[in-house]
Amino acid sequence: MMPPGPISALRRTLIGSCLVAVLLLAGCATAPPRNTANLCSVFDQHPDWYDDAHQAQQRWGTPINVLMAFVKRESSYRESARPKRSWFLFIPLPRKSSAYGYAQAQDPVWNEYKDATGGWFKSRSDMEDALDFIGWYTDRIHRELGISKWDPKHLYIAYHEGIGGYRSGRWRRNRHLLEVAAGVDWRAREYGAQLKRCEARFRCRHWYQFFCH
Repeated sequence: MMPPGPISALRRTLIGSCLVAVLLLAGCATAPPRNTANLCSVFDQHPDWYDDAHQAQQRWGTPINVLMAFVKRESSYRESARPKRSWFLFIPLPRKSSAYGYAQAQDPVWNEYKDATGGWFKSRSDMEDALDFIGWYTDRIHRELGISKWDPKHLYIAYHEGIGGYRSGRWRRNRHLLEVAAGVDWRAREYGAQLKRCEARFRCRHWYQFFCH
């Protein structure tokens, strides 16, 4: 048998490099929090998420606990979440929607968000961008439908159905959606109570926050 030549050695090196790159990229994925039922635990594991949520709250006015309750419901904090794909025998069928990422934003409204905010490089799998999107869309819901940003139940119904869908009123006959929205409302209120007990340790933890209080 002939010894491997320089081309074979180069091929093995390239394949090895590609495998290392894939493994490194996989290792960069953000793991979901271990305890998603407690917002303090979520922020303990991912303190930067508090900064992202606080920034979105300051920009759009939607409370941190409401923003995070939406993420909990939509993706369970999985950055690459998307609707399940149906199969016909061994053939994968198209997904039911283009929803993707932490906020499960669909392509049309995500593109509207990027046009409105100038965020061409934003990503649905980035928590900062996902929270900013939720803040932007709930602010739009508030302005167009008059729903309070402190009303997680109806905010979520409009978020799920779209502004036109909410106006149609068909959601009132959707028992499953009403149950889900009630769950989001409960989660947001639980998160709010939890955040009151721990927010101080996240709000002013950076050395450069001279005037933080």
